[in-house]
Amino acid sequence: MTMEQALTPGEDDASTLDFVLMKRIGAGDHAAFRLLVERHQNAVVGTIAKMLGGPNDAEDISQQVFLRIWRHAKRYRPDAKFTTYLYTITRNLVFNETRRRSRKREVSADEREENSHHQIEDRPERRPDAELLQAELCKAVDAAIAALPETQRMAVVLRRYEQLPYEEIAEVLQLSVSAVKSLLFRARGTLRETLGGYLGEA
Repeated sequence: MTMEQALTPGEDDASTLDFVLMKRIGAGDHAAFRLLVERHQNAVVGTIAKMLGGPNDAEDISQQVFLRIWRHAKRYRPDAKFTTYLYTITRNLVFNETRRRSRKREVSADEREENSHHQIEDRPERRPDAELLQAELCKAVDAAIAALPETQRMAVVLRRYEQLPYEEIAEVLQLSVSAVKSLLFRARGTLRETLGGYLGEA
C-alpha cells in the first residue's frame, strides 16, 4: 500500500498526508519529496503563471519554491495547513519576481490596457465562433487579473483558481479575513469594469 492509498480522500486526509511527507522529507526521504512535488506542482506553476501574466519563468520559480521546502523541511512545524506554508513561499518568490521585473522594465497601466483591448478586438470581417470567443475571453480575463495590484492579484488567484478559503488566504497574505474580503471586493469591481464591454458583447 502506498502512502497515498493509506489515506482515504478528503481535505483532512490530504493535509495529514502532506504532514507525513514533510516529516519524511525532513529526514532526507527523496521519494517523499518527489510525491509532494507531484501532488502540488501543477497548482504552484499555475498560480505563478497567473501572477506573472504568463508561463514565462513559472517552472523556474516553481523549482525554487520546492527547493526551499526541501531545504527547510527539518524546521517545518504543522502549525497550519501545508498549503498555507506552500503558498506563503510561493507568494514571497512571486512578489520578489514582480518587483525585479518592475525595476528592470516599467510597463504602464495604459500599455497593459491597450494590449488587453488588442487581444479582444472584434473584427467585423471575421466574427469569432463560440470556441474562439471563449479563448479570447480567457485571455482578456488573464490580462485583467495580471493588471491588478500584486496583493489583490494573489487574493484573486488563490480564491478563484485554487479555491482557498478566506481564512487560509488571510494567513498566506498575512492579513485579516476582513482585509482579504475587502481586497477581493475591490479586485472584482476592477475586473468587472475592465471586462464589462467585452462581456456585454459576449
